[in-house]
Amino acid sequence: MSWTDERVETLKRMWNEGQSASQIAKELGGVTRNAVIGKVHRLGLSNRSGGAPAAPAKEKAAPKPATPKPMMTESASPKPTAAPPMSPARKAIIPAGQPLPPQPSANEISPEALAKVNEVEKSAKKISLMELTERTCKWPVGDPATEDFWFCGLPVQQGKPYCEAHVGVAFQPMSSRRDRRR
Repeated sequence: MSWTDERVETLKRMWNEGQSASQIAKELGGVTRNAVIGKVHRLGLSNRSGGAPAAPAKEKAAPKPATPKPMMTESASPKPTAAPPMSPARKAIIPAGQPLPPQPSANEISPEALAKVNEVEKSAKKISLMELTERTCKWPVGDPATEDFWFCGLPVQQGKPYCEAHVGVAFQPMSSRRDRRR
């Protein structure tokens, strides 16, 4: 199939009348909807300039108006500090415009867990991103924008991405979190 002057004029006329690419392809014959769309763009016709949309060929039930879907956002944004990634249990998708649920803060973490983390970080291997493996603790420490940024690197706890001390901070039982909020 070639685009003759007559076929191009038919395409232009139907496009300006508001016909769909599928309707135009059907009328022209031997051409796909995508070929029509491509030709429309090559001709610079992508902005409809005239006519009301054509009446549908068959009477159909009125389409339901599209309802906009709410924008989704994660409950926590990545921070440029050494905050660990949020556990899957704490992630939630919240519609835009809705308030975020309360987030745990440093004062919600038990002093014992923090003391253990401070001790462990003194003996950490302090490895770079390129040195991480499935067996090394991936707990980030410091500001990623500085040269002092590193990962713990100690052996991970079975089935977790962190060493025992960092697991104690990252994964807290629901009941203990609920108790601290009261």
